[in-house]
Amino acid sequence: MAILSEIRRRPFLLMGIIALALLAFLINPDTLNKVFSKNPDILGKVNGEEITREDFDSQYQLLRQQAEHQGQPTTGLEEQTWQTLVQYKIIEQQFSKMGLKISDDLFWSQLRYEPMFSQNPSFFDSKGNFKVQSIKQMVSDWQKSGNTEGYNYWLSLRKSIEYGMMARLFLSNVSNGITTGKKESEILLKLKNRIANIDYVKIDYDNFLEKNPITVSTKDLADYIRNRPLNFRSEPSRSIGIVYFPALPSSRDEEKVKSEIEKLLNEGSDMSAEGENFRNTQHDSLYASLNSDVPVAPNYFTKEQLPQEIQSQISSAHAGQIFGPYKNQKYFVVSKLLDKKPSDSTLARHILISYKENSVGGEEKRTKEQAKKLADSIGDIIKTDPGRFSEFLKYSADKGSTQNRGAVGWTVSSHPQFVPEFQKFVDTSAKGSTGVVETQFGFHIINILDKKNGPMVYKVASLVKEIKPSEETEEKIDTQAIRFIQQIQGKTFNEYSNLAKKNAYNFSNPKSVKRFDGRIQGLGTDKDTDILAWAFDKKRKKGDTELFTSESTGDKIVVYLNGIYEEKLANPESVREQIEPLVKNQIAAKKIIAKLQSGKATSLDKIAAALGSSVENTQVSFFDPSIGGSAEPKVSGAAFGIDKGKISKPIEGVSGVYLIVKKSESQQKSKENLAQTAELISKQVAQIFGQKLMMSLQKNAEIKDYRAEIWHKVRPQQ
Repeated sequence: MAILSEIRRRPFLLMGIIALALLAFLINPDTLNKVFSKNPDILGKVNGEEITREDFDSQYQLLRQQAEHQGQPTTGLEEQTWQTLVQYKIIEQQFSKMGLKISDDLFWSQLRYEPMFSQNPSFFDSKGNFKVQSIKQMVSDWQKSGNTEGYNYWLSLRKSIEYGMMARLFLSNVSNGITTGKKESEILLKLKNRIANIDYVKIDYDNFLEKNPITVSTKDLADYIRNRPLNFRSEPSRSIGIVYFPALPSSRDEEKVKSEIEKLLNEGSDMSAEGENFRNTQHDSLYASLNSDVPVAPNYFTKEQLPQEIQSQISSAHAGQIFGPYKNQKYFVVSKLLDKKPSDSTLARHILISYKENSVGGEEKRTKEQAKKLADSIGDIIKTDPGRFSEFLKYSADKGSTQNRGAVGWTVSSHPQFVPEFQKFVDTSAKGSTGVVETQFGFHIINILDKKNGPMVYKVASLVKEIKPSEETEEKIDTQAIRFIQQIQGKTFNEYSNLAKKNAYNFSNPKSVKRFDGRIQGLGTDKDTDILAWAFDKKRKKGDTELFTSESTGDKIVVYLNGIYEEKLANPESVREQIEPLVKNQIAAKKIIAKLQSGKATSLDKIAAALGSSVENTQVSFFDPSIGGSAEPKVSGAAFGIDKGKISKPIEGVSGVYLIVKKSESQQKSKENLAQTAELISKQVAQIFGQKLMMSLQKNAEIKDYRAEIWHKVRPQQ
């Protein structure tokens, strides 16, 4: 009560208490982060318009599903997703400025021209009509049935397609004004048919460098980059060194695995019946399945599809013959031939008669007896007159094959794809045969359209044991990696690399990486994304090291952070592998040119003799600057800029330094149509213009990328 009364008498005390509480709240690091950090649901902005995490997640999932469907790698999609969204925003903004919009009618009318639809025959009927109503119905069904996954996928796909439509319409409207006049066409044709006949002497860079080795310094690399700033403008990056300790089995580990598989072959396993081993078992596939590290393939294979180690012996082998043990990549294998037979292929068609008790009968009202009677009567007619097959397709419950006139495609006897009863008739019946076969789906009237003889195929059961590093080997590798990272604590990068080389460890030169590369070139492990996150952590500083362990292989990776680079010109050493050959050629060119300019030779023959080279002859034009298989535009241009009979100054070319003498120049008569040339040039220029326009729009856009700052922040609770 005394405190309350004091506060009433002196209210500034209350204000002071509140101020102190507020200050305590704000100086808490977690609170500061929440109050002043960027919204974790906004990954960036393009010209002020937001790219949200929801946008990103939706586009990423779409690209991932497409990559998986096409059998392509899914690593590195984060950066592709970001770049796609940036371009989408730019296109959408330009499209809006032109007063255009994608209406619902326009979307559906243009959908047929999208590659994923236009290149898929299933979206068109037999007359070539696009089945747009079927697609609309499918989307409607997803929405009404609560198929959230399917409907959300469609929404993401539709948005992506709409952006593609915007891009085409935008670029089409812009490039429509690009034309090529008659005079331009005449000039270009004249240049194309202007030919210079030249003699030349070439001092090849590779030959020069072989005799005169050149060491490229960091300054040389930096000078090259500085003169080409547009080519080497870099995003924020990190330079990292990597020492890799692969968890490989020792020779002792290999011998142990080989002994294990030999025991399974000759003596058996703990699960075997008494006296049973792989040589004498009557249950080959089961024995192999129970004792192998990989599943047993039940299929037949051609000789070429079998392991190379047994291909030369399999043709003359008999059933039950054993091959191995042999080493195949990282496995020891023992194989047993179970069967071999020709792999004939068959093209068949069918009509399926279902009935009401049947699983595919649906609303069918006929009984099983009625279905059999109908199938037999149709079968008798087709046996007599196969040409009437199509008349009875209306009775078929297999609507999928009905669209293909009943055809079920080619099937190979060694790779069954139908239920056993159906497959047996297809495999054993001759071309032209017709029969009625009962399966779980109903009664099939099957007609054999064609037969082809195939190669011999083989069924093999294999015992497979993976050659893995033992615990002893893994401990040895672990000890090596830990000792190494302890030794390089606080050391420079040169000390780090020298120690790795001294111990013959797997060391790679510094690599320039970006935050969302997804995959580190030359590494490619399940720890790549973790290494990138570590390198870009704000707490990191140059000289930091870390040990990573691959979860899938057990490999150890010791990473050294050699440099932290914000957006500017690329670090010279990080692009050494990319540009060092070019810089070497540039330095070599200067030395060659200096040597040539110090000489007093008055003819190409004397220059060639002094250099141990020879004089060559060729023809060049502005449109075809090829000389000896190398594109040399500088040399071609010089040929039209020098007087006839005079030796040119040394020309720094792509593959060497050239000296040339123009012997003659001629203007060939053009055989090309002027109008067609103008149209072709207009198309080429429009295509190039579209690409350059998009590059320019993106270059000049105000793009703010917050990903590195907020990528790992948790979304606020809703």
